Amino acid sequence: ERYTAMGNALKATGRPIVFSLCEWGDSVPWLWGRSVGGKLWRTTGDISDSWRSMIGIANKQVGLEKYSGPGGWNDPDMLEVGNGHMTFNEYIAHFSLWAILNAPLISGNDLRQMNDSTRYILTNPDVIAVDQDWGGQQGTRIRSDSTAHTQIWMKPMHDGARAVLFLNLDIVAKSM
Repeated sequence: ERYTAMGNALKATGRPIVFSLCEWGDSVPWLWGRSVGGKLWRTTGDISDSWRSMIGIANKQVGLEKYSGPGGWNDPDMLEVGNGHMTFNEYIAHFSLWAILNAPLISGNDLRQMNDSTRYILTNPDVIAVDQDWGGQQGTRIRSDSTAHTQIWMKPMHDGARAVLFLNLDIVAKSM
């Protein structure tokens, strides 16, 4: 009821407003978010600046692909890039995963204190282009190998191309 009331109130303003629903995925908002005027909806609890948290949230996006697309987006929470508790490569993986997922690229770091490494990641035009592809299809995890600690994610692009992310979940380098 409260999301319907808020959606109606926002609509009544006559102004374009992005209505972001946050109830941490508790009531499966991907099923009803659009019907109340939502443009994005949180799919999980809050992220923390750790590899474990980020990968756990990414894995919870599997199966939600069909609920995301133009006009309504799954939101796995903000980006932790630049907050200091993951490595440079882990932050690259985080940003890349969110792009494959069509996630809102909401930066959770202090932009006033952003270093060059963080700026490099958050402003990568190729990765942003994957996230913002106008075809709007969310990527899917197409392979997960728990023995090799690897995953492969794929996102169809509007021009028929595919964006592919090879993700190493291990602490040692691998060839895939």
